Amino acid sequence: MRTLLGRTAEQERLSALVAGITEFGGALVIRGAAGIGKSALAAEAAAQARAAGAKVLSVTGSESEQNFPYAGLHQLLHPVRKGIDALPGSQREALRIALCLADGDIPDLYLVGMAALNLLSDTGTPLLLLAEDAHWLDQASADVLAFVARRLDSEPIVLIATVRDGIPSQLDAELPSLHVEPLTDEVASALLDEVAPALGPPVRDRLLAEAAGNPLALTELPATIQADSLLKATLPLNTRLEHAFGARISTLPADTRMCLLVAALNDRGSLTEMYEAASAARAGTPVDIETLTPAIEAGLIEAGPIGSGSSGTGSSGTGRGWAAGSRLVFRHPLVRSAIVQTAGVAERQAAHRALADELVKDPERRAWHLAAAAQAPDESIASTLTKAAERARYRGGVGAAIAALEEAARLSESAESRADRLLRAADLSVEAGRPDLVERLLTEASREDLSFQHQARATWIRSSFDDGLVDDTAGPIELAKLARSVYEDGDLDLAMRILWGAGMRCFWAEPGAEARQHLLDVADSLPLDEHDPRLIAILAYVAPIERGKAVAAGLMELAGQTGGDPEVERFLGSAALQIGAFELSARFSASAAAGLRTQGRLGLLARALAVHACSATRLGNLDVALPAAEEAARLAQETHQTFMYGFALSAQAEIAALRGLYAEAAVLIAEAEQVALAAGARPILATVQLARGLSALGEGRHADAFADLHRVFDLTEPSYQLALRCYLIADLTEAAIRCGQEDAARKIIRRLEKDAQQTGSPSLHIGLRYARAALASDDDAEKLFLAALASDLTGWPLERGRLHLAFGEWLRRHRRAAESRVHLRAARETFDALGLIPWSERARSELRAAGETSPRRTPDAREQLTPHELSIAQLAAEGLTNREIGQRLYLSHRTVSTHLHRIFPKLGITSRGDLPAVLRSTG
Repeated sequence: MRTLLGRTAEQERLSALVAGITEFGGALVIRGAAGIGKSALAAEAAAQARAAGAKVLSVTGSESEQNFPYAGLHQLLHPVRKGIDALPGSQREALRIALCLADGDIPDLYLVGMAALNLLSDTGTPLLLLAEDAHWLDQASADVLAFVARRLDSEPIVLIATVRDGIPSQLDAELPSLHVEPLTDEVASALLDEVAPALGPPVRDRLLAEAAGNPLALTELPATIQADSLLKATLPLNTRLEHAFGARISTLPADTRMCLLVAALNDRGSLTEMYEAASAARAGTPVDIETLTPAIEAGLIEAGPIGSGSSGTGSSGTGRGWAAGSRLVFRHPLVRSAIVQTAGVAERQAAHRALADELVKDPERRAWHLAAAAQAPDESIASTLTKAAERARYRGGVGAAIAALEEAARLSESAESRADRLLRAADLSVEAGRPDLVERLLTEASREDLSFQHQARATWIRSSFDDGLVDDTAGPIELAKLARSVYEDGDLDLAMRILWGAGMRCFWAEPGAEARQHLLDVADSLPLDEHDPRLIAILAYVAPIERGKAVAAGLMELAGQTGGDPEVERFLGSAALQIGAFELSARFSASAAAGLRTQGRLGLLARALAVHACSATRLGNLDVALPAAEEAARLAQETHQTFMYGFALSAQAEIAALRGLYAEAAVLIAEAEQVALAAGARPILATVQLARGLSALGEGRHADAFADLHRVFDLTEPSYQLALRCYLIADLTEAAIRCGQEDAARKIIRRLEKDAQQTGSPSLHIGLRYARAALASDDDAEKLFLAALASDLTGWPLERGRLHLAFGEWLRRHRRAAESRVHLRAARETFDALGLIPWSERARSELRAAGETSPRRTPDAREQLTPHELSIAQLAAEGLTNREIGQRLYLSHRTVSTHLHRIFPKLGITSRGDLPAVLRSTG
């Protein structure tokens, strides 16, 4: 094959990837310039896969399909669509809606991705997924393919995508890549001599220089050498190639050129659509395969089967392969662009109008062709595009909806409609995670005479990214005033959204008492029920101390009354975390996580899991916290939530420090701190300091521990966090006692005693009871320890164990060894059960000093498995099948099976039936 000359290294890498396709999978992006040979390498890989018994599924992206959500996925999955009916219910419905096979609620992209992964996995045969021109795939399809590609390690599935240099692609950003370089001078010379052996030396040398090792240029430019104009031009290589194809196109009959133009502008390769529209554009002149014959003979188009892409390899020859059901396939994407470039404006508009007339039964595609044919603003077309945007959004195609709204804005006849559509597009761009697009759309909207409502929306949209942490256009006071004005203007829902955004700033940053009071005043002025979940969450973020009792009462009232709405439960879980009601927080966030999993809303799931991990950690429930924190970090990274990723990392660092894994904690601390420092993300920095303090305590560096923890209580420090500081009291107290800083600790405790009078925070009051006892005089200590132990610590095993340990140590120091052993024994048993190794060893050491030996502690599952493996093992122990576990964790059942086969030998067992007993011995 000419185009594979000099590609030995590239072929070897692809061959190695495809060679193991029957056992394991992987992904690779082939990147390079247009015509550099990416498609030839992909075709070679496909031939190798077929020879190994694999099935090849292909999709080819095209510019004209970018605005149609899941168009690429539809093309890829078409040959295996019958398997959709066998998918689990929620996945089946999500995929059917995405592929326009059914109507229903908006499917979450990740649920569609999971459905696609299972559909492919369940084919029962090795698969090669070939995505050509992936940079032109619609955004939804690209996101799904990226989701699938990240989960192929244990699947007999390989994904190969080709991407053109200079065009961004979701796949290229996330997957391993292979860059195809130009041919060497020697190989380029050999190829040119084979293609055009009669060239004279001067022309040959100039052509070699101009082609710059590009195989397509070396094979196509010699045909245009007679005019010599291309070699005299100083145009980019792509443009010269387009001109070369354009010169060939210009010699074709007019009817043939119109057929090609209609096909190039159409987003499908349907011959029927092309024939009908081309005939209409030529005033009813009949067209058929004979009309296309000159283009076939010129090597510009080929036949491809239904389900293939719009460019690539098909059957060539005069009319050969063009049976019923064929699609028109362009030999190369540059042929398609050359056809459009060589046509005049009037010809392109006529072709678009003809396609629009042909697509009456397909309103979404018709709207785009009407827009392309429009010569001036047209409100009817703008309205049609707006409806197309709604349909795209309904199917989960956020990127397509944004594009449709932006085009609708261009065609809007009034400034108000134009601004409204631009702002709607900007709002969706926040959801899509595109700050660059938000800024461009808002800048464009600001050129209009915006109404107050539009100005308010623009301010809110601009401040929506990363919970407003990196935005300085509007602070909490400005947002509070804006929320009040918006409400007074009649929009309570937008007012609440703005107020919620301002409340989030009080979590991630420290706006000061004045800003917090402004927000409280506005929240109090809104006509909301005191048990409105939105109000409770806002009060928890803005005033976790002053309104702590009201928030706690509201949370208790709503416990079990949320109606199963996972988003409401997520809000309530976050609110409970703010006031230190960790039991409630864990309950709400666990329920929210379950619902969000079912819905496939992985972005919100990452947040719910992070809250669940933090709450479970503070309660000492590491069996839950470990896998929750790991999954939260993984999903936050996958859904591009930088600060939530940092928050989850800091939770993992705290867990590692509690378990005595100090080196691991240090690595996690460094990464989390790197995420947080630039933006001053206080919750991350506060949790980082807690993890540092716990590590220092465990390693006996008590002065370092006190310094690390003290920073969280210092208002001038970036790690100060109004709510979270209240939950570090016991750790600070212990460090202070062990390094002679009792007076400094007492000063902090006195301030917190005043806060405790305003809030019913369980964590704050538990911490204060510990501090009072530990810092008390010998005359008062025993009474205070007993009072602390007598308080309700149901659900707080870590704090109960800590109290037993501290009281046992106090009793032993006061020569009451027999009494101390009761409490030290209770502490040891608690910490053994919780997997808190350093604390357990401390209790053992104290017991030895009190005259009692302890049984040797044996490593448990938490120490032998990764957090991810622990999560899978726990679900398997509950009796879930591999498929059910996969649905929970967004993995394929094959991947779950692979993990279990690694887990069994680690735990010394041979089957899943042994898991319950092993894991019970852990807890």
